[in-house]
Amino acid sequence: MTEKTAPSEPSPRSRPPAAPNRYTPLRFVLAFGVVSMLADFVYEGGRSIVGPYLATLGASATIVGLVTGLGEAVASVLRLASGPFADRTRRHWPISIAGYAITAVSVPVLAVAGTLWQASLAVIGERFGKAVRTPARDTMLSHASAHLGRGRAFAYHEALDQSGALLGPLLVAGMVAISGYRLGFAVLAIPAALALVALAVVRRAVPNPAAYEPEGAAKTQPAPKAPPAGGTGRLRLVRGFSKPFWLYTAFTAASVTGFATFGVLSYHLEVRHVVSAPLIPVVYAVAMGVDALAALGSGFLYDRVGFRGLVVLPLLTAAVPFLSFSTSVLLIWIGAILWGAALGVHESTMRAAVADLVPAARRGTGYGLFTAVYGLTWLGGSTAIGALYGRSTTAIEVFVGALQVMALALLVPLLRDGRGPQLAASS
Repeated sequence: MTEKTAPSEPSPRSRPPAAPNRYTPLRFVLAFGVVSMLADFVYEGGRSIVGPYLATLGASATIVGLVTGLGEAVASVLRLASGPFADRTRRHWPISIAGYAITAVSVPVLAVAGTLWQASLAVIGERFGKAVRTPARDTMLSHASAHLGRGRAFAYHEALDQSGALLGPLLVAGMVAISGYRLGFAVLAIPAALALVALAVVRRAVPNPAAYEPEGAAKTQPAPKAPPAGGTGRLRLVRGFSKPFWLYTAFTAASVTGFATFGVLSYHLEVRHVVSAPLIPVVYAVAMGVDALAALGSGFLYDRVGFRGLVVLPLLTAAVPFLSFSTSVLLIWIGAILWGAALGVHESTMRAAVADLVPAARRGTGYGLFTAVYGLTWLGGSTAIGALYGRSTTAIEVFVGALQVMALALLVPLLRDGRGPQLAASS
């Protein structure tokens, strides 16, 4: 008698292939830009009034610098965990969705925060959401950027992202004028919900962003090549990352340490009564508009001239304290323009360069490491600037100027090695 054999169980590894992506790489970048635009509408709208709102709850300049700097540090340092986790699990979509959801809840909650510590926790919680989502999101965008150009792809995304950062503060300004800071935070619940809906649509259309990457690029790292003529020799790897990556990280750290958060700048506007409360988010909106334009310009410039386009960043940063900590309304507006231009370079070209200096298979880890250094140094710098504000603005100007000279010195070896895109081909 012949025994019947049970049908074999499918191997857990034999899964049906992922559904094909329905968006082209460009359309994916633009669609994700819309998601980020709505998210920026929320958290940049909230950030435009965080400094003065904390001041109304009894915070000093040092506390505002510490809280906003700690928020940026959380947004960056925790990527040391979320970046490798995204690389290891390859679950970029679930991680990104979780991060956006945390932000969507944290900002409107500020409307009901009754004490300084509650408001501070909500501010830091919003930045925690950014830490969760950003390495996974940027890794997905970097796959699409393989076809579009690193600088161009991240510039498109940043420009859309910053359009929300322009509109959000303007809406908040209207709400503050009507009924104060709490209504400004509460109204942001609407774009927060829309951001999650848009994210679900893009997730359904592009289930596998890694498919955009040229075949094999995400699995292997090309053998090192010699840099362009006049370079400094073969690239050395330091614990798995190239020497230019570490030089670039050091340059960024020096530059951002002297870059005041808007929380500290807006605290100055509130306590010195330089502009009225409803105008403070308008100042931020102007900075965000300039940020979007600067992101586009610096992204395209990076694709053409590489690291040479970053020379302007320390110059912009060094000029900000002379303008933004004055009591002249005209200088405040000029300072907002320069601050926004510097931020645009930080948020577009700097991400593009990391994608060029780190192999595709380790980009989540690379972004996590880079942004951890970025956040820690920004925390230290913003706290120091807040503390120096209680002494004199001249001390801030000297502090920032010295750091930008150091940043320029660290940039020189990168200029000798050549363009960022050339390094990408040889790293």
